[in-house]
Amino acid sequence: MEYPLEGIRILDWGIYHAGPGGTAILGDLGAEVIKIEQRGKGDPVRYRGRFGRASFSLPENGNLFFEGSNRNKKSVTIDLNKEKGKEIVHRLIPHIDIFMTNLREKTVEKMGMTYPILSNLNHRLIYAYVSSYGPYGPDSKEGGFDFHGQARSGMMFGMGQPEMPPLLSQFGIVDQATAIILAQGMLAALFMRERTDKGQKINTSILGAGLHLNHFNFLNALWLHQDVPRHHRMNTDPTRNYYCCKDGKWFAITLQPGEAWGSFCRVIGRPELEKDPKFDTLEKRSDEHSAEIVSLLDQLFLTKTRDEWLEIFKENDLFVCPVHRPTELKNDPQIRENYLNEIESPSLGNVMVPGFPVHFSEAKAGIKKTAPDMGEHTEEILSSIGGYSQKQIEQFKKEEII
Repeated sequence: MEYPLEGIRILDWGIYHAGPGGTAILGDLGAEVIKIEQRGKGDPVRYRGRFGRASFSLPENGNLFFEGSNRNKKSVTIDLNKEKGKEIVHRLIPHIDIFMTNLREKTVEKMGMTYPILSNLNHRLIYAYVSSYGPYGPDSKEGGFDFHGQARSGMMFGMGQPEMPPLLSQFGIVDQATAIILAQGMLAALFMRERTDKGQKINTSILGAGLHLNHFNFLNALWLHQDVPRHHRMNTDPTRNYYCCKDGKWFAITLQPGEAWGSFCRVIGRPELEKDPKFDTLEKRSDEHSAEIVSLLDQLFLTKTRDEWLEIFKENDLFVCPVHRPTELKNDPQIRENYLNEIESPSLGNVMVPGFPVHFSEAKAGIKKTAPDMGEHTEEILSSIGGYSQKQIEQFKKEEII
């Protein structure tokens, strides 16, 4: 079975994740992704073994973050500070469908990799650019990371309970959102090119992705001029909430308004609650008496294990699911069946990897291979795509261009 993007070729001149993560997604869909790395240096994320207290180091100097951002890719090392290095990239461009970079604008200009220059070499080229804060405005040239996307988009005031300070989510969530939105933009540009034969430049940013991920909170602020209240377990709808069970594990529940309340009361063995005048409307349960009923349910759900409660709810067609720790995900049979794949890692052997979140009836998608060693494919790409002879390639090596 074929991949949807077989035959599409991408030149990736990016670092960290917000840009390279997007081309990795297109690699999951079958595109050939060639990663340009600066000779002698490489993508700086290759060497980031720690973020805060989290270690990402793998055997043989590997790095989990680099793996996640650069799966499926080929690596070419070129010294872009040298004119001959720039010329090599320019020679590849006519054979490229998408060029992607998330380097800052001043670096892109210095290296001669701007859209006007590259599109002049290939009028059908899609040029994808990822910035921190968007292509216009006073901060368009400023740098930034995932942390800044969470902060500036309002997301940090959307997590936790009302009395808490702004909260940072697990690292990388806005970087990954940026990667997804970038992939969407590149696919849209490819589709437009199929209809019009036009290449174009597309822009997205970490801030734009954070705002898009935070869409309903943003919309609420724009239309109703208010911050959406942060979730408070004791002061909200008790049937849109989460609870701890006898074994210390948690589940989340969301019931449909109205008649589902009665079914819920019967299922948990407390049918008298349905007709209790304190709880007979959603408004009473969510506002006036929320703390009372959440406290009652906290005690009730401690009488059985999570799996016991999940089975009871499942039998009665109520919408519940476990609240997982990341280390529990691989044990969830639904996740294993739909969203886990196995590949071979040179340093770890057979390993499980996240599966592609879309299933195709007539195609396949997903991670095919681990991230490349630095410069692993330089000679292959210069020969097969650039048309350079072995003699020329050897000369580039002598001149320390590749």
